[in-house]
Amino acid sequence: MEASELLKRVRKIEIKTRGLSRQIFAGEYHSAFKGRGMAFSEVREYQYGDDIRNIDWNVTARFNQPYIKVFEEERELTVMLLIDVSGSRMFGTTNQLKKNLATEISAVLAFSAIQNNDKIGVLMFSDKVEKFIPPKKGRTHILHIIRELIHFTPTSHGTDISEALRYLTNALKKRCTAFVISDFMDSEIDNPTPLFTNALTIASNKHDVVGIRIYDRREVELPSVGLLKLKDAETGHYQWIDTSSSEVRKTYANWWAESEQLLKQTFSRCKVDSVAISTEEDYVKPLIKLFKQRA
Repeated sequence: MEASELLKRVRKIEIKTRGLSRQIFAGEYHSAFKGRGMAFSEVREYQYGDDIRNIDWNVTARFNQPYIKVFEEERELTVMLLIDVSGSRMFGTTNQLKKNLATEISAVLAFSAIQNNDKIGVLMFSDKVEKFIPPKKGRTHILHIIRELIHFTPTSHGTDISEALRYLTNALKKRCTAFVISDFMDSEIDNPTPLFTNALTIASNKHDVVGIRIYDRREVELPSVGLLKLKDAETGHYQWIDTSSSEVRKTYANWWAESEQLLKQTFSRCKVDSVAISTEEDYVKPLIKLFKQRA
């Protein structure tokens, strides 16, 4: 892609997503994500009704009377976007590719974070961590992120969400809000149970993790169009299937439904808020619904 074309696309996405974040998401985002962390403020004398778990025993021993630690909400948050750049992001049969939808959603979240005076960082992953952009503030930083999302070419096509979550847990010592933007297709062919359950459990105990699942309707059900030659975008494997067979379509639909149910159960067990957004729908309403549920 030429530099002039890249700049046009960056500018187009900036105009749309910055406007949305200002007009629609600013208040919703602030309500949903403010005060998720607590920072030490001061030490004062114990008062009736104070939580004894906050007693500062060193100060108490020094002055021979009880003192407690006072905490206050952290007004500045760190937001991380964990973005799936595996081969399956290049799929889309209706309005747009999953990649393009992920880029717009990421830009909206980034502008919303900046307006809330939060830092924003990015971790792009396939079956390995492809790129890490440390959290910073400012419009220039966001435009750099958008350019990377549009232009970045991963070195691998597979998916390993566990690796991305482990990197997040190790790289960020301070609690953050982490949006995982992916189709979450990370399981064995014959077993739809997510492979990243353990890593998600550990990450969600340390960080505030939110799952944003992006999918296309042709991943939900197969059309009846006769013989189809399909290619796995992550492995390169080709396979012919007979979509005119009702048994084939039913088997696939059942597999998708089971995968979706297991993913929802994983999110629920790990206490991770989530939303699913299709490539053919407007992402504004699902995101606002997610924010309101959290608020």
